[in-house]
Amino acid sequence: MPHLLQDPTFWKYVSIPFVAAIVGWGTNWVAIKLTFQPLDFVGIRPFLGWQGIIPSKAEKMAATFVDSTMHRLGSFPELFASMDPERMASHISDMILPRLDRYTDEVMFWGGNGTLWRNTPGVVKAAVYERVRVEMPQLIRRLMADAGRNIDELVDFRHMVVSHLVADRELLNRLFLESGSKEFKFIIRSGFYFGFLFGLIQLAVWIVLPAWWVLPVFGLVVGWATNWIALNLIFRPLHPRKIGPWTLHGLFLRRQKEVAEVWCRLVTREIVSVRHIIHSMMHGPKSHRSEALVRSHIEPVADEALGALRPAAQVALGLQGFAEIKAAIGDKAVEVSTEPFDHWEFNEDRSTVVERLLRERMESMPSEEFQDLLRPCFQEDEIKLLLAGAILGLLAGFGQLMLVFGGFQ
Repeated sequence: MPHLLQDPTFWKYVSIPFVAAIVGWGTNWVAIKLTFQPLDFVGIRPFLGWQGIIPSKAEKMAATFVDSTMHRLGSFPELFASMDPERMASHISDMILPRLDRYTDEVMFWGGNGTLWRNTPGVVKAAVYERVRVEMPQLIRRLMADAGRNIDELVDFRHMVVSHLVADRELLNRLFLESGSKEFKFIIRSGFYFGFLFGLIQLAVWIVLPAWWVLPVFGLVVGWATNWIALNLIFRPLHPRKIGPWTLHGLFLRRQKEVAEVWCRLVTREIVSVRHIIHSMMHGPKSHRSEALVRSHIEPVADEALGALRPAAQVALGLQGFAEIKAAIGDKAVEVSTEPFDHWEFNEDRSTVVERLLRERMESMPSEEFQDLLRPCFQEDEIKLLLAGAILGLLAGFGQLMLVFGGFQ
């Protein structure tokens, strides 16, 4: 045995399975990195360079997220209803009422109309303030109820989610990385173990057939196979399968409740939140409808509140000027409509409600549907990841041949 340990050939042979293990680990690590990084294309377009597979297909991946996953968890009107428009109306009132006098002043001083408001008797101003304060909570409740009934006409849900994820590709990455963190770590670790097992086979073949091509070919096989095996162990078998004392089940699928908790928390805080929905409502592709809805509800209140000023305003400004003041009230209502939803505590409160709903449904999803949460990030150009692993393994095999075994002999 001491003589064997001093034999350089012995150590060359011993190195084979360990190099294969390192190749398996390294190629799997590279495969994960290439899936998500870099966020932007690095190199010379169109072919000489690389962009992470998920970021490079951001629009397609985001669309898949909406069409395949979100629709299985509930319709958009249903999600909005779970946020409780009545509760949202109460929050808006709480945030807006303390500012109403200031908003009223800003509207009444609009353009060149400051003289009229400045000369208005205090008792008349007070009556206007009071009328606005009385009417506003009811207006907001009616407005939010109307918005809830017609939310699909006011918000393009698909556009809201897709545009948000395309603009924030790091968030799109996190959607997969945080929900599948344990699976990605498994892929990297398993590369070492599977690589070592393939290395033992490679060693046996090398002993029997020490041809120069054995090491590069096995390197290619290790790089390809370790990725392929790891990916399949994550999602297969689809349903638990009992074999003796062991139960086989896809690693991602057996963590369904844990994944649902992580995934739903991220989605409800950073993608489908009250703030994002209201922002899309007022600034998205259907915002003209939302603005029209706000104005249709604010105009009757404007008529009621300005009733005492109507004669003086029409004399001082004319019918057109008075109409412009009413239009300015609508403009102000649209302008401040999103402010109450920048409140962190309210967003967190509503997100918690929606999260609970989504989690319950996700936890009860059949495995066939649940796997689609993470599977798309591997299916999209999966062949590229396998080829990258194979090429790296092939290069490692040539490196081992040249550095350890003295090259082509």
